[in-house]
Amino acid sequence: MSAIVTELKAKITASATPLQEKMKQIKNSDVVIQNITVEQCIGGARGIKMMLTETSELDPIDGIRYRGIGLHECCRVLPKSPGADGVALPEGAFWLLLTGEVPKPEQVAALTKEFHARAKVSEEALKMIDGLPKTMHPMTQLSIAVLMLQPGSKFQKGYASGSMKKNEYWEYCLEDCLTLVAQMPVICARIYQNLYKGGKRFEYDEKLDLAGNYAKMLGVTDDPKFKDAIRLYLTLHADHEGGPVSAHTAHTVHSALSDPYLSASAGINGLAGPLHGLANQECLLWLNETMKEMEGKEITVESVTEFAKKTLSEGKVIPGFGHAVLRNTDPRYALEHEFAKKNMPNDPTFKLADACLAAIPPVLKASGKAKNPWPNVDALSGTILKFYGMTEAEYYTVTFAASRVMGIATQLVWARLLNLPIERPKSVPTEFLVKAVANAPAKSKL
Repeated sequence: MSAIVTELKAKITASATPLQEKMKQIKNSDVVIQNITVEQCIGGARGIKMMLTETSELDPIDGIRYRGIGLHECCRVLPKSPGADGVALPEGAFWLLLTGEVPKPEQVAALTKEFHARAKVSEEALKMIDGLPKTMHPMTQLSIAVLMLQPGSKFQKGYASGSMKKNEYWEYCLEDCLTLVAQMPVICARIYQNLYKGGKRFEYDEKLDLAGNYAKMLGVTDDPKFKDAIRLYLTLHADHEGGPVSAHTAHTVHSALSDPYLSASAGINGLAGPLHGLANQECLLWLNETMKEMEGKEITVESVTEFAKKTLSEGKVIPGFGHAVLRNTDPRYALEHEFAKKNMPNDPTFKLADACLAAIPPVLKASGKAKNPWPNVDALSGTILKFYGMTEAEYYTVTFAASRVMGIATQLVWARLLNLPIERPKSVPTEFLVKAVANAPAKSKL
């Protein structure tokens, strides 16, 4: 075992021990946290406090916090890429999510080295990825690719052998998660190379960090700012508490003690949905279509306002605005906007997206179409990738997955540290709810 993994385990153990003791004290408590309405039961369990996720928390006003630290602060304090305008490295976010501590630069450098040591993908898996149909969606390919990594699972082997003790589950889980995070850039880049680069290979570079190396292997551009764009993207998308479909699905699958590869693949399948991770693809496609329809018109707040009103009047949606939980501008959007303003202020798509920032929230607010009319992270992420030459919108969710797997991985480790049980919520038929509404006291009815 390498020195950095030994240190990482010690940090995780130090962070987990007091919480494990608290869990023992409260696990059988019958204290009521909140009542559940019929609307919440029907509406996808929205807002019900029914999961335990230690790594991050989503605040409706401030947005996501990694271990209690907001993303603006994370981007300030986490170790950064080289250069005066360096951005936070995703390895630092991964360490923070696992341990609750902001890592030192030397710890991040050692973790990067550890990822390099784990990054090699078997020839059998690569051959399978290379043989997938070019017509298959990149996210389908990624789900298959992650499953091809599963034969290397130490968690699965340990459990099957009967040698793995219950208090060791988290360590075996961590082993798999470190390797999975290390291999994600390799398989994600391989899919891009096969689909959009005619199978041309761009070699792995151990001199680079996790995200910088991923950017290089994509073969999109040599612009160092593209590497920073990918670093920022992977840092901002890493975790989003346990409620989103990708994290919740992975959590549920792993609760059955399925190994991290099976769990991550399941989460990736959830991420591929248009109501979740595929939204970043939809946002760029909408911006591209808007530019075509507004061709010849000057892009101003006024012209975009009129176009937005027309879009809504036709019964269409404007992707990239609103959020299920947030009631404020997504901090991830704000950080991406800051990056774009600094590095691509004259890009036509960014100018349109910037005009949308001023034009669309008032239109949505006036229409009552969204509880939160402000932009979310998807409104701009694709625009930045397109600027640097990654124009293939259907691939964007693969990059999202390369990031989100880090958060999923840390959540799985903590699920095992806290010995969370298999998930088994109780379901009820419609008639049960109908009777509940009919028999409720009058003052409780809507």
